[in-house]
Amino acid sequence: MRGGQVAARAPVIQFTNCRILRGGALLREDLWVRGGRILDPEKLFFEERRVADEQRDCGGCILAPGFIDVQINGGFGVDFSQASEDVGSGVALVARRILSHGVTSFCPTLVTSPLEVYHKVLPQIPVKSGGPHGAGVLGVHLEGPFISREKRGAHPEAHLRSFEADAFQDVLATYGGLDNVRIVTLAPELGHSHEVIRELTALGICVSLGHSVADLGTAEEAVQSGATFITHLFNAMLPFHHRDPGIVGLLTSDRLPAGRRIFYGMIADGIHTNPAALRIAHRAHPKGLVLVTDAVPALGLGNGRHTLGQQEVEVEGLTAYVAGTNTLSGSIAPMDACVRHFLQATGCSVESALEAASLHPAQLLGLEKCKGTLDFGADADFVVLDDSLHVRATYISGELVWQAEEARP
Repeated sequence: MRGGQVAARAPVIQFTNCRILRGGALLREDLWVRGGRILDPEKLFFEERRVADEQRDCGGCILAPGFIDVQINGGFGVDFSQASEDVGSGVALVARRILSHGVTSFCPTLVTSPLEVYHKVLPQIPVKSGGPHGAGVLGVHLEGPFISREKRGAHPEAHLRSFEADAFQDVLATYGGLDNVRIVTLAPELGHSHEVIRELTALGICVSLGHSVADLGTAEEAVQSGATFITHLFNAMLPFHHRDPGIVGLLTSDRLPAGRRIFYGMIADGIHTNPAALRIAHRAHPKGLVLVTDAVPALGLGNGRHTLGQQEVEVEGLTAYVAGTNTLSGSIAPMDACVRHFLQATGCSVESALEAASLHPAQLLGLEKCKGTLDFGADADFVVLDDSLHVRATYISGELVWQAEEARP
């Protein structure tokens, strides 16, 4: 009750001259914020008989929910898959720097690593609310080590694992605990995987299918066991075949549990996925598409040699490879660039492009009541964008946390 009284006394901010993304449409309405949440102005007027304490003119810009990146391996020289005594400072640096790209929440992602890395790193990445210090941490995404050798991509083969007979205990021993974990990517064709999927799902952890040679039947069984996500669709999985479309076939499967929506990540960086493939996926299942950056530590650093966990990565222009190979190794495109490329490549609506980076990842994680939306009562995490979808400002809990230089008074 006291929290509600404090919120009621907090100043009311009215954002005017804007278009708000709400209910799948851009509406010419004002956005009202109080106490870190989106406010219903009718209740303010008629029940409290109050008006705004402050008005902010948005200059005709778009206000969209803050972007949520559920797969990001690091950036700006920080590698989440490398152990240190102060992992938190690296996570904090990335959290701060991605504010300029409209990201208000993210899942720090660890690629396949030695056990000692998981045991040292995971306890140092707790769930954390966002604010002026940086984007919020929603929990860690563990991509591997329970994945296919054939489709390991940039994951080091020496550290890949299969499930032992006591599979879930093996998972706990590998990671050293799951307290800070939000997503686990695994290959569903591995023995005992369905047992693991059920156990993880029971703990509220999202299970994603990826780095896999699974056929469609195996993928469907994994979804029936509780899996809800596909890690970077088309990449590190069997290519689509008309007689057995593999994991890709989940987008139009008729064997999914009633009421269950499958979500799938896509790296729309112009490198990982041909625009035609983006269009095919989006047109087949638009409501499940989740934009991810899969950004590597080289994000923001330019050409040269960098790391990704236990491997060296070489960046040339817009592409990151495992050094000395032609194997793609994540992306160096920030989220706002992915949104713009996705819009251009698919010809979808602005609303759809923005929801793929906000509403859909929130729905995937079961956070759609408070994140990924500007509905009344939701967290006031939002991004201010111009018509070309460049970020002008980022807000978390109604507080300005980043602003473009030219937008500053």
